[in-house]
Amino acid sequence: MGALDSYTIRAAIIDLDGTLFDTAGDFTAALNGMLSGLGARPIDLSETIEYIGKGTEHLIASVLGARYDADAASALFDRAYADYQTEYQRINGHHATLYPGAAEGVAALREGGIRLACVTNKPLRFAAGLLAQFGLAGDFDHVFGGDSFARKKPDPLPMREACRALGVTPAETVALGDSENDALAARAAGIASLIVPYGYNHGRPVQDLDCNAIVGTLLEAAALILKR
Repeated sequence: MGALDSYTIRAAIIDLDGTLFDTAGDFTAALNGMLSGLGARPIDLSETIEYIGKGTEHLIASVLGARYDADAASALFDRAYADYQTEYQRINGHHATLYPGAAEGVAALREGGIRLACVTNKPLRFAAGLLAQFGLAGDFDHVFGGDSFARKKPDPLPMREACRALGVTPAETVALGDSENDALAARAAGIASLIVPYGYNHGRPVQDLDCNAIVGTLLEAAALILKR
């Protein structure tokens, strides 16, 4: 029996960073712009990847916490947060690439009549801007960022609100993501989940996640959802 054989899927909720796009280069460039202004040591790609996925506040706090004691990190947070936002706006998409099969998977789902929402912990303006740059904005019925709701993934609230906006029930929905945040949020919302293995699961194997299946690409996920 297949991973989704017992489901009638009408909608898919797709994560952005680590699922649709490899954006670790954007994060690293923005963080280094921020750190340069603070006179702090720079960050490399491998360290950046450890922190991606839990929202901007967590990202900034983690980076500062690795460079300053707790009091100094707390005192610098507001300045660092503002500087990071400025830097990210400037470079958004400059170092990002679509993962193989990502655009094709989105197109297949759309053509198959599946309603689509992008739900990410990235601020909405950055998420919408990135999708527009790569010509994907029109494929999604809704885009929600980490600042769209009172809570972020792994809280189930964004998933539930996306289902509401799409006009579907959680049982008719599948979440596509790359990390524990996506799997936990989907499970808590009563949504099936498919996880890709190439993203930013905080350095941990995705095989340990509580999901319906691991799929190699979003195009493979689309074939599973559409049962062809």
